[in-house]
Amino acid sequence: MDLWTPSVLSLLVYFALCVATVGLVMWIDAPYGRHQVDGWGPTVSARVGWIAMESPAVFVAAAFFLFAPTRSPIAWVFFGVWQLHYVQRTLIFPFLLRGADRRMPVLIAVLAFGYNVFNGWINMAWISSHSYDASWWSDPRFLFGLAIFAVGLVINWRSDAILRALRGPGDSGYKIPRGFLYEWVSCPNYLGEMLEWFGLALMTWSPAGLAFALYTVANLGPRALANHRWYQEKFPDYPAHRKALIPGVL
Repeated sequence: MDLWTPSVLSLLVYFALCVATVGLVMWIDAPYGRHQVDGWGPTVSARVGWIAMESPAVFVAAAFFLFAPTRSPIAWVFFGVWQLHYVQRTLIFPFLLRGADRRMPVLIAVLAFGYNVFNGWINMAWISSHSYDASWWSDPRFLFGLAIFAVGLVINWRSDAILRALRGPGDSGYKIPRGFLYEWVSCPNYLGEMLEWFGLALMTWSPAGLAFALYTVANLGPRALANHRWYQEKFPDYPAHRKALIPGVL
């Protein structure tokens, strides 16, 4: 098996995983954060768990990309935007979290770790093995994809910053977020991340990138709906006009 050439079977497995995931998370709210419940086995510090489970997206992905036999020059841009998201998500974001006493089931961290190994491999293998010629620098797919990724990244980071600002030192409670896209949806951070990966899928024109974008929707879409319901149940004065994920739609 050539590790730098994703097979059709591996891509089909990824698309099947998207379908399985949306069915599972529509049925079960992943037990971390506001949906934390007992009964999921041993737990670990949320900060430690987050770093551990996201680390393959930085380090495994980097290994597969940097040791690839060949790479087109533009592939470095793809690798760069990937790492821009994941270095922040793995090595910076966990240390910005408020509520140091929070826990996460070890099972969740282990499952996410395995997914990030697979996802890092299949996407880096695709972009390093696929031959992008010099015309790709001006291709509309690359330019629009990069723009969509940038918009999504700004939305994601800005939304996370608003959530963090709701808590003071030592505060672990929840409040209604306001401002920015929170005026229209409950989870703009998830919307931003979805835009990021659809942007990457477009700029790479990659089935692996498309599978990643669809998996992000399968995973975070139901989570956004669950968070929206949670806000409505917890806060009687929660803004009635807000949607869960897409302004005015969903």
